[in-house]
Amino acid sequence: MTTTLRPAEPLQQHPDGTCSRRYQVCVNSRPVGEIRLCTSPSLGSSTARVEDLAIAEPDRRRGRGTVAALAAEEVARGWGCRQIEAVVPAPGDVALRLFAALGYTLRNRGMEKRLGPTPPQLPPGSRARPMTEAEFASWKAREGERYTRMWTERGVPEETARAKARDDHARLLPHGLATEGVRFSVLEHEGTRAGTLWLALGEGRAFVYDVEADAALRGRGHGRTLMLLAERQTLESGRFLLGLNVFAGNTPAERLYESLGYATTSYSLAKPLV
Repeated sequence: MTTTLRPAEPLQQHPDGTCSRRYQVCVNSRPVGEIRLCTSPSLGSSTARVEDLAIAEPDRRRGRGTVAALAAEEVARGWGCRQIEAVVPAPGDVALRLFAALGYTLRNRGMEKRLGPTPPQLPPGSRARPMTEAEFASWKAREGERYTRMWTERGVPEETARAKARDDHARLLPHGLATEGVRFSVLEHEGTRAGTLWLALGEGRAFVYDVEADAALRGRGHGRTLMLLAERQTLESGRFLLGLNVFAGNTPAERLYESLGYATTSYSLAKPLV
């Protein structure tokens, strides 16, 4: 039996510059499922994304999904993509095994925590204050380089990674410190600067975009204190759900978030197309 992809719609061009197309997964011309392939909304036309891969129950566990994903890679190569990614909702055990078998590796995962009603207290000697404009300018330059490096270390071309860093900051912080719904804080411990926090307040939830203990003071619990600060600010804003993203391989951060009760909500995987 031959498994193929049959276009279910014309190629769609979207206002944000991405394109997409939905396909039927067919076995000997018989539809058995569906898959949507698009270019990445965050990494641009050089990266494809597999979305909505679904095989009908009677045809599962026969390798249809694997062949469909491989066929999608060929389509992505035809689009000129150099990398392909997939986002799998947790727990996603079956999908994770499928993509792992095809050579995808974990890039990052989304996590979240539903907070209780009482804001946590910061440890004795720790206090937070708003970030100054001068500190923000220094943070932005440093963070742009760090963010770019995180993506290049995961196989994204440097030009694409730099464009992503620039575009993400322009989109999320159009007015810098004055951007509505964002809070930048500096953590101090016994009068010494210990780290920074970037928290965004959204509809019904908050999101930690950046949390970083200062390099000279790492390993002293300030990362945990910064996360307690994020939870405190979230509750004070009237929100009870706090999300974040953690890159694969950042073991200290992963352990910290898990110890604080954050649960994985999604997995992002990627694979180079050679």
